[in-house]
Amino acid sequence: MKTILLIDDEQRMLDLLELFLAPHGYRCLQATNGQAALDLFEEENVHLVLLDVMMPGMDGWEVCRRIRETSDVPVILLTARSDKSDVVKGLEQGADDYITKPFDERELMARVRVALRRAPEKDQVKQLREGLFTLDLESYSISYDTYEVRLTLKEFYIIEAMMARPNRTFTREDLLQVAWEYDTYTEVRTVDSHIRNLRDKLRKSNFPIDDILQTVWGIGYKWK
Repeated sequence: MKTILLIDDEQRMLDLLELFLAPHGYRCLQATNGQAALDLFEEENVHLVLLDVMMPGMDGWEVCRRIRETSDVPVILLTARSDKSDVVKGLEQGADDYITKPFDERELMARVRVALRRAPEKDQVKQLREGLFTLDLESYSISYDTYEVRLTLKEFYIIEAMMARPNRTFTREDLLQVAWEYDTYTEVRTVDSHIRNLRDKLRKSNFPIDDILQTVWGIGYKWK
């Protein structure tokens, strides 16, 4: 499970961010000031930082600068200010991305996923296992018994999300956010086409996929 450190002096914003993130399987830590955030960052294994810029005392730029002294963990700035000089200053302090408030849930989740995908991980798990299935996170392949199938990148992201949370029903919108970049407009029904192609590919390779990758009518799909 990925851990995300949320830093904002407004508790309402912290709670909103956690409300968006937690259902997608992220563990959230909250800090309402810069020093508390740095203390948590030292104590915990943090994979991503969501950082408000305008905070009293130690502002977000200083927090980002101090994180960068010891770590290359992804940092996304949250700012109500759209002035380009503020954005440039944040990037110069080592931030990886920024989101201008107010933002919607889909943009937030997509930017989080993109940042985590790009981040190097020293302790990254090489395989994900669920039942008799093994997903190889380096070769982008899935195996069952003696059979192995290479996946496209979007197929891989879809299966990875579902295997990580078996029995959870994913809506088409959920899977759209998982497999497509935030700045790409894609019809939600495209997910159905990818699921159909994925099932066909695995079925032809003797995977019992029809029993595992199930349709939840009117909602979406789940890995059982």
